[in-house]
Amino acid sequence: MTQQGAVLQGYNNELVKCIEDLCMQKEELNKQIQQAEEEKNKLQHEIQVLSEQLDCVCENLAQKVASRNELDKILAETEAAYMKILDSSRTLLNVLKKEVGSLKHSSDLKTN
Repeated sequence: MTQQGAVLQGYNNELVKCIEDLCMQKEELNKQIQQAEEEKNKLQHEIQVLSEQLDCVCENLAQKVASRNELDKILAETEAAYMKILDSSRTLLNVLKKEVGSLKHSSDLKTN
């Protein structure tokens, strides 16, 4: 019976050691889980911050594109109006040259 008690005690010791090892593995796994959860929370916060920054950049970009489009429209209208002014100036200059030519022609006729 003593021999069986010693065998049983040996099994018990091994069982206790296995249980202690499992408890240590569980503690280590709990630490890893906690670190992973902290990393996950940190990354989620960074994603939220970056998402807010992206929203601001997109809004700012949209405003700048709208402003550029408005400037393009104003430039096109201004250039078209300027071309009309140039055309009118050329027409006026041609009319003026004809008038001056006519005046010179009539003065030349009068002096002859």
